[in-house]
Amino acid sequence: MASSILIVDDDPNMRELLRLHLSAAGYDVRTASDGIEVGYSVLRNPPDLIITDINMPHMDGLAFIDALKSDKALPRMPVIFLSSSERNERSHQPGVVDYIVKPVRAERLLAAVARHLPGGSYPIG
Repeated sequence: MASSILIVDDDPNMRELLRLHLSAAGYDVRTASDGIEVGYSVLRNPPDLIITDINMPHMDGLAFIDALKSDKALPRMPVIFLSSSERNERSHQPGVVDYIVKPVRAERLLAAVARHLPGGSYPIG
């Protein structure tokens, strides 16, 4: 069974680009436009990995991850942050395993995911 990835980003083009790359690599991918939209879905079916934009309306990536961590019934899920800028002090939180600066290169994305999940078929070399 393929590892599951949840992509949370308010930009529909970014969501689709990430979904295409990760699906082609063999991962089971779900998407959402913000942390509020996906909250109940995560509670019912937690993903193996979360990729989230830091800057989003309604609930940013940092608040989304904080909300997930506050629910002790959920398993620990590694998080990869996406941002248009370099890493800042707010992005250094427990559970954050990687940080990718936009624009996202496919090889960088797939390498980051492969370090934390089994199940991809992309030849990373």
